Amino acid sequence: MSASTAAPTRRIPATARERRGDVWLAAGLFVAAVLSAALGAVAGVYGEDTPGLEWALVYGVALTAPLAVRRRSPAIAAVLVALAFFVAGSFRLPELYVGNIALFIAMYTVGAWVDDRRRATIVRAVIIVGMFAWLLVNMFQAATAPGDDGFSRAGAFSPFVAFVLMQLLVNIAFFGGAYYMGDRAYAAALQRAALEQRTAELEREREVTAAQAVALDRVRIARELHDVVAHHVSAMGVQAGAARAVLDRDPDAAREALLGVEASARSALDELRQLLETLRTPSGETPDASTVRLADIEQLVEHARENGLPTTFTVVGDAVEVPAVVQVNMYRVAQEALTNARRHGGPDAAADVRLRYEPDAVELEVANTGRSGAPARAGLGIVGMRERAAVSGGTIEVGPRSRGGYLVRLRVPVEETAPAVGTGVSA
Repeated sequence: MSASTAAPTRRIPATARERRGDVWLAAGLFVAAVLSAALGAVAGVYGEDTPGLEWALVYGVALTAPLAVRRRSPAIAAVLVALAFFVAGSFRLPELYVGNIALFIAMYTVGAWVDDRRRATIVRAVIIVGMFAWLLVNMFQAATAPGDDGFSRAGAFSPFVAFVLMQLLVNIAFFGGAYYMGDRAYAAALQRAALEQRTAELEREREVTAAQAVALDRVRIARELHDVVAHHVSAMGVQAGAARAVLDRDPDAAREALLGVEASARSALDELRQLLETLRTPSGETPDASTVRLADIEQLVEHARENGLPTTFTVVGDAVEVPAVVQVNMYRVAQEALTNARRHGGPDAAADVRLRYEPDAVELEVANTGRSGAPARAGLGIVGMRERAAVSGGTIEVGPRSRGGYLVRLRVPVEETAPAVGTGVSA
């Protein structure tokens, strides 16, 4: 499994659909800004002395055009919108609502889309400080202006003071909300990016795991085919060679050897059929529930004797409960070891098979005399034995003996239990 990558520090760039949405948003706000300015002039928001409609059009463009690229250049768009808002307010353009909406969106976008968080903080802080300074200047001018227009200034807590406090609170909520919601949107975007990244990693890991499972199945099938075929074909080779050697002088002996070849061929076909049925059955068990178990090793020994390899078999200790998969793997290791002894040990080779039961382990030892049979490199049979030992959770020794011959010793730990007869498992 691949190591998990670091969490993303940049949000996913805006999609083409989101950028098109920004253009439509800017167009809609432009129409709204022009209408708001025209209606404000008719309503006399700032009295009779207000700029003409042509300035409303300029204002609408200056206010909303930056929003069309707000996700591409959030900081620049926010600064331009703030300047348009400031100029419009300073020159008493009669538009009170769309400018606030555009400024809120621009402030929010800086917090939500600028990956450089220090820059995002500085840009928003500058805009907020500038707007509050401008607001305070306007309030001071209104408070010191002569005349009786507007709210009454009489009393310690006059209507004018109440209006000023209301403006301050509204602006605090306005800018604070834009700031907070922008940061939350950015954090949520990073979480989505991390989730998408992890999802992609899991998908890659799933593909790798599936490929590994297929490879392991291929290895298991190859190992089973090798163990079944090599054992019987080796015996058939020995029997066929014996039949050829005595064919002219002892037809009866040749006939017996050929009968052995026939029996080995049938046994190989039976085991191959059982193996293929096992592979084709989802449950992993053959339809006739055929089994191989540790007790069947005695039949392997008998088969080796019949095919010219003098072999002894000894069981040491009382049988203990052994997991089914361990029984199959130990049987196959014994089968492969006897096959190798017959093939590589030479004509004078003999084998000794010992099965030892201990309270906490079971050990299989197959030793043969004759040539060591040590190949230049490990063949498929030795590789398969090592794989079976690993699958069983045990250890295996495979190699030539100092006094000649070859030794295979497999030891598998088992849970300590009362003596029992080993159970079988499908081959």
